[in-house]
Amino acid sequence: MQAIRRPRSGLIALWERQHPARRIFGGFVVLNLVGWGLLMLPISRQGDGAATWIEALFTAVSAACVTGLTVVDTALYWTPFGHVVILLLIQLGGLGVMVFASLIGLLVLRRLSVGVRLTAAQEAHTGLGDVRRVVRTILTIALVVEGVVAVLVAGRFLARGEELGHALWLGAFHAVSSYNNAGFALFSDNLMGFVDDPWILLPLAAATIVGGLGLPVIVALLRQWRTPRRWSMHVWIVVVGTGALLVGGTGAIGLLEWTNPGTLGPQSTGTRVLESFFHSVQTRTAGFNALDIGQMRPETWLVMDALMLIGGGPAGTAGGIKITTFAVLGAIILAEVRGDPTVTLFGKRLSRAVHREALTVALLAVGVIAVATFAMMLLTELELDRVLFEVISAFGTVGLSTGITASVGTPSQLILVALMFLGRVGTITVATTLALRPRTLAFELPKERPIVG
Repeated sequence: MQAIRRPRSGLIALWERQHPARRIFGGFVVLNLVGWGLLMLPISRQGDGAATWIEALFTAVSAACVTGLTVVDTALYWTPFGHVVILLLIQLGGLGVMVFASLIGLLVLRRLSVGVRLTAAQEAHTGLGDVRRVVRTILTIALVVEGVVAVLVAGRFLARGEELGHALWLGAFHAVSSYNNAGFALFSDNLMGFVDDPWILLPLAAATIVGGLGLPVIVALLRQWRTPRRWSMHVWIVVVGTGALLVGGTGAIGLLEWTNPGTLGPQSTGTRVLESFFHSVQTRTAGFNALDIGQMRPETWLVMDALMLIGGGPAGTAGGIKITTFAVLGAIILAEVRGDPTVTLFGKRLSRAVHREALTVALLAVGVIAVATFAMMLLTELELDRVLFEVISAFGTVGLSTGITASVGTPSQLILVALMFLGRVGTITVATTLALRPRTLAFELPKERPIVG
């Protein structure tokens, strides 16, 4: 006997009818609003009274969008209850993006033929429709990485003289913050007090890298690390791109800051190398800092601008336009310069639809950054390099700052709030809309070619 299916309630039915892009957007709006409300409670703030609306809003969005920009001293301004709220927002925001971005692939697969679905599922290392397994895999990987890093970091804090309970809390908070690429720290100077401590910096950097790879890449590396020839194009792009950007960023930051008396200059050679690598990792896009970013050279800021804009891998906790988008744009340029009829990467041809998607995401990002930078320069009297750094840091959900966030005023802070939200949710919703758009053309207009260049 067939079971009688109960009718869905109005809200659930409405939710199920929504386009996936709207679900992602709506889900993160709710998460940010709940976080804002909790941080507005007097129990969240040290001392008498509650936080102001802009302080609570900015912190909630920064945490839920795993950015790390702050307008108050996280360590001293918020109570333990407030710290727990921030931690939960980071975890839900980071894993929420991973879940949403990973399930987009499943949503797209359902619109394809069985043969193409099987091929795509094998390439993406996902099931055809096992949503529960995808979510379970995401949670398992996150908890394992966070747990290992928490134990390592807590052990180091314990060795530095912290009490056991406090050491465990510090380890757990910073492990979650690093894996989710958030950059929130429970110290007033972020991690500047541990500038020469690899036992704290390297585990946090490792968690940041893993979180930024993305679920498909993590699963592929776990299953096929001995057989790289079986990796998909996506895995190759993210792995090679991550390695190249980490090495390039380490070299550029090290060379530019090696003799800077405000950053690497006073440090030993080993610490200089450590800090160059650590900040290359954090620029894409975690946001911890063990050096004073405001003391860096403008040339270094420009290098970091590029790294922050690129970000990490899709379906991960990192922000930016993603390594894959950058790689596709580079491949398109190379093919055009060489006169190749098709665009190829790692021995495979790129779909023309991917060309348009990459161009759309990149140009929209550049446009948003340009408009926001122009608006903030009108509202403040700050230099272009500092404003641009802050804008890209917010849009790329990085969290690094030259020290101007708390002083730019409420209108500019609201711009940064919008940038953090758009940077975290916007690229995913745009990609979803492009991948799932149902529009078909009844006719085509005549073709004509304008002069380019």
